[in-house]
Amino acid sequence: MYFHRIAALLAMCLALSSGGASAVTQAEVEAGAARLYRVRIDALAQAGMLDRDAAFVARVARIAQRLGEQARRDNPAAPALSWEIHTSSDPDDNASCMAGGKILVSQAYVEQLALSDAELAMVLSHEMQHAILLHNLKEYKEAVRRDPGWLARPFSALEEALDHDARLMGQLAALNREQEVEADREGMAMAWRAGWRAKQLAAYFRKLEQAASMSHIGSASHPSALQRWRAARRQAGALE
Repeated sequence: MYFHRIAALLAMCLALSSGGASAVTQAEVEAGAARLYRVRIDALAQAGMLDRDAAFVARVARIAQRLGEQARRDNPAAPALSWEIHTSSDPDDNASCMAGGKILVSQAYVEQLALSDAELAMVLSHEMQHAILLHNLKEYKEAVRRDPGWLARPFSALEEALDHDARLMGQLAALNREQEVEADREGMAMAWRAGWRAKQLAAYFRKLEQAASMSHIGSASHPSALQRWRAARRQAGALE
């Protein structure tokens, strides 16, 4: 126990002496994301809920490829992301993207909102921005900045805490909210540059707002559906 305390103190001193720099790396974050993504994909496959509709899988892949090509045009010097995209028929899923470009899209979610290709492109572009903008890495670094003691613990402990520790999640909520706003904004801009009309992209947020039972209420980590729709409408007007 004594040596563990010494290690924790040393980690804290190193972090503080470097201005709060984090030892967490993008490679580490991507490796953890790939492992968690594989667990989820394997579970869906075993339940018969993975990539069940070939036509929908092809539709998602076609739109994502166009967006991925635009991402490369936007920043050809950036490290290439290894996009991996699967679809789910689990009604509890919607859309998500993990570090490194691991995406999962719910067919039930897309069908429930009756999303057009442009609206689906907005969903995918938003999710892709989380990976492009290294949002997961920034989240880990902020956690370590707040508590350098994490540097003395296994990365898996911090990985677990980010999704299950209510105190830490509360501390990171403001950052998460900023990242959601950024992903909305940059996602629309990228999809617009890829050739979709801005007003058609913004229509996704209108459907999201209409489907919400209390569209004016958000959460600590997410803006409300109404706020997102208003912001998208303003951005679409500026782009067109």
